[in-house]
Amino acid sequence: MTAEAGSSRFKRWKKPLTIAFFLLLIVLFTLLARRIDWSEVLQTLGDFKLRTLLIAGALTLCSFLVYASFDLIGRTYIRQPLRWKQILPVGIISYAFNLNLSAWVGGIAMRYRLYSRLGVSTSNIAKILGLSLATNWFGYMALAGVVFSSGLVTMPPGWKVSTLALQGIGVVLVLASLGYLAACRFSKKRAWSIKGIEINLPSLRMACLQLALGALNWSLMAAVIFTLLPAKLDYPLVLGVLLISAIAGVVTHIPAGLGVLEAVFIGLLQHEASRGSLLAGLIAYRAVYFILPLVIALVMYLAVEAKAKALRVKKTPA
Repeated sequence: MTAEAGSSRFKRWKKPLTIAFFLLLIVLFTLLARRIDWSEVLQTLGDFKLRTLLIAGALTLCSFLVYASFDLIGRTYIRQPLRWKQILPVGIISYAFNLNLSAWVGGIAMRYRLYSRLGVSTSNIAKILGLSLATNWFGYMALAGVVFSSGLVTMPPGWKVSTLALQGIGVVLVLASLGYLAACRFSKKRAWSIKGIEINLPSLRMACLQLALGALNWSLMAAVIFTLLPAKLDYPLVLGVLLISAIAGVVTHIPAGLGVLEAVFIGLLQHEASRGSLLAGLIAYRAVYFILPLVIALVMYLAVEAKAKALRVKKTPA
């Protein structure tokens, strides 16, 4: 079978498989919702201490700053003299919109609009975007590979993916991460052209920084959830479940992974804590990590647009 035939077959099956997986998650979440004590959810939400919410908020801020710093690597990558004060707001705004409204709106459209205002060319914007995506997902692979292969996450009985299979996936992810680092260190070919855009392989030092920052951001996301979930849960377990839920979120393409995150967490942790307390913590996580940053990012974006409009009016001759 040729590569073209294999690719065609994959594309043909991708949509129905995604729909089937999406429907399966809906059924699972519906069944779980029926078994949740909603009075416990409301009570748990009302019992959150201000100190807990402030810690979660501080961790969220750190996570957003780390993600925005992905674009600082991109500045070095494209060798364009942009100040960090220009880059970090773009990264924060894009990340907030990306989380809530999909990668097309936040990761792509918002970056193109904001960076073009800073005089960055289309090809360089594409390079920044590509490096940011690579930093996020190579960091994920490195972290998930270590967590899964170490056996920190034990799959409940009855799940189709066994603990042993998860460890195997972890080993593959570790090897893929090491392969990326090896390519950055030893590959003689350093540049490729994709649809007219030149892609350069980063140095080993930059690749290590990518993996470190990407892994740190996922770790901070898990720390926010860990802060808001019942105290009896261990951080490595929460981290592992978050990394598993990310796979489901990518497959379904649901903006913000709405319902997917909750279904995976409740499905995997309902034997460790009550469903009501788990859902309450995840609702609080949605508010702290998704909704509040989106509101702040929207204000930041409107301020940027207002400033740009004022500059255009100032430059327009009377």
